[in-house]
Amino acid sequence: MAEFWLVAAPLDDSSLQAVEKLTSLVSTFRFPVPELKVGTLDILVGLSDDLTQLDSLAESVICRMAQCLLEVTEQPKDKVAENPAANRVDLVSYITQFRWDRAKFPTSLPLRSLAEVISKQVSQTQLELKSRSAAYESMKASLRKLEQRVEGGLLTRALADVVKRDDLVLDSEYLTTLLVVVPRENFQRWNESYESLSEFVVPRSSRSVLDEPEGGIFTVTLFKKAVAVFKAAAKQNRQVQLNSCCFFTVRDFSLEDLEEQQQETLRLNAEKEQQHGTFLLWLKVNFSELFATWIHLKATRVFVESVLRYGLPVNFQALLLQPDKRSSKKLRSLLNSLFSHLDPTAAASKSEAGVDIPGLNMAPHESYSYICFRIDISMEGM
Repeated sequence: MAEFWLVAAPLDDSSLQAVEKLTSLVSTFRFPVPELKVGTLDILVGLSDDLTQLDSLAESVICRMAQCLLEVTEQPKDKVAENPAANRVDLVSYITQFRWDRAKFPTSLPLRSLAEVISKQVSQTQLELKSRSAAYESMKASLRKLEQRVEGGLLTRALADVVKRDDLVLDSEYLTTLLVVVPRENFQRWNESYESLSEFVVPRSSRSVLDEPEGGIFTVTLFKKAVAVFKAAAKQNRQVQLNSCCFFTVRDFSLEDLEEQQQETLRLNAEKEQQHGTFLLWLKVNFSELFATWIHLKATRVFVESVLRYGLPVNFQALLLQPDKRSSKKLRSLLNSLFSHLDPTAAASKSEAGVDIPGLNMAPHESYSYICFRIDISMEGM
């Protein structure tokens, strides 16, 4: 990715000589801006402010979309930077080979109407992005909550991925199955003593359903009428052996809870797959559309500001410069020198000294004797 400066200057002899010298010193691309319907001076002045605000809004939405692409693809920035495109070409090619799309942005429209077309697309994309990203984040939060339950301790973790129907005695009038948490150092004691916790325990009925470093979960089958006695005996054993960490804990659960957890897991995983693909496709398509719209907005601003600055009839040229970050300050000084004749009183303010700081923010064109908008399309800037 790269950073560009969009510069506009009038077609007078001094400016033409300045442009010729400039193109010999830095990467320069023609940026053709069609002649749009000017209207009155009052409309242009009002439109200038409106386009400035719209430009900032479009930048913020594009930045948010770029961030979403990073989050959804879960790839490094340098890999994600290969994905964004505009009009089926990479962003650098789109900018450096820019051609006005008359089908989407008819030049026959008055400037105010053209701005409204652009504004409508930016606003609609912003609203849909907010809705889709909120839904995606909600789904991710539900998955994180589920993962936390699955990754929790033996006493609290979800059991949907642990206990299967085959581990349980079902549809029995007399028998039931309990789940018991046993610390690892007490596995042997459990196997030797669980049958003695109640006289109604089914012999050799205990099975390990989860084995982790800190301990495990065992099943045990017994008569339903003995459940309370078994729980009391396990609790008493826990209290007696607490100082030596030798205890058993019966976990409360139901088959309905297990099946509900399993269904929730399946539903969230399916939703994740569906939303991930849908959201990623939407981001790529709409990033492309909005980026193209944003560059048309830049071109519109260049036209409006050039008419306001350089007057009628329309007589200016726009250039796209690709500065080297290491020499951007020198390039700024060169531009100020080459185009100083346009406004001898114009001087860069202290805030302009930071023009080389990465970001999408543009330097105020009022600070220079020429028109300049800064465009940073690096993933770092976005």
